[in-house]
Amino acid sequence: MSRQSVFAYELTWPEYDRRVRGGDTPMMIPVGALEQHGHHMPMHVDVLLPNEFARRVAEKVGALVAQPFTYGYKSHPKSGGGNHLPGTTSLDGATLVSALKDVIKEFVRHGVRKLAIMNGHYENSWFIVEGVDIALRELRWDGIRDVKIVVLSYWDFVTDATIEQLYPDGFTGWDLEHGGVLETSLMLTLYPDLVRMDKMVDHAPASFPPYDVYPVNPDWIPASGTLSSPRNASKEKGDILLEVCTSGIVDALTAEFALEPKARASAA
Repeated sequence: MSRQSVFAYELTWPEYDRRVRGGDTPMMIPVGALEQHGHHMPMHVDVLLPNEFARRVAEKVGALVAQPFTYGYKSHPKSGGGNHLPGTTSLDGATLVSALKDVIKEFVRHGVRKLAIMNGHYENSWFIVEGVDIALRELRWDGIRDVKIVVLSYWDFVTDATIEQLYPDGFTGWDLEHGGVLETSLMLTLYPDLVRMDKMVDHAPASFPPYDVYPVNPDWIPASGTLSSPRNASKEKGDILLEVCTSGIVDALTAEFALEPKARASAA
């Protein structure tokens, strides 16, 4: 018999109710986006990666994974290529804040008291924090004060030693990693059939002035849509990133939620 799914939406409601009613089972909410990722990768990279990290972590800490947010906040030119590019389909900040707030409050209504927001799209960050803050405030109005929410982005668990190993020629920073080595390497490890390295565009990292202009000037953005070259991406680098980030997230949630990690040979 196969083990029970960690995806909350694959359970029957009685199974789900038994898991969450007591408040001990953490709920992980992946928050992604529909955003172009160059010529070599699909547009739902920012959904696939946080959802898979959440699955692997949930297997190790006894959590459940909620249905992911498949749309996110607007792509910024300096970190995602810009919202003007074809395919990128975004939400207003207020929409994302309101939707996340509602979903958090619904899970709490079910009995969940430990939540982890797994971000996969850089531009979502502050709107996630706002949704969490408003949800907690409104829950306090109802007298509910025992909810704890951890907000994280998987790339924040990449260590300095790993960066030196993966970027021997120098690291240009997370903001220029859109469609570059990090995301492409992880996709080569997890979803190789969705990566077309023969279509990737090799170019120098984007260079931006220290200010923003609106309406966006498309001439600032490399024509490929990526902000740095994915040429040096590899499955081997993806394997390293997957292990480092998964382990770091497991350690963080184990500490914050006082969990006992499950002994498993593999979360694959």
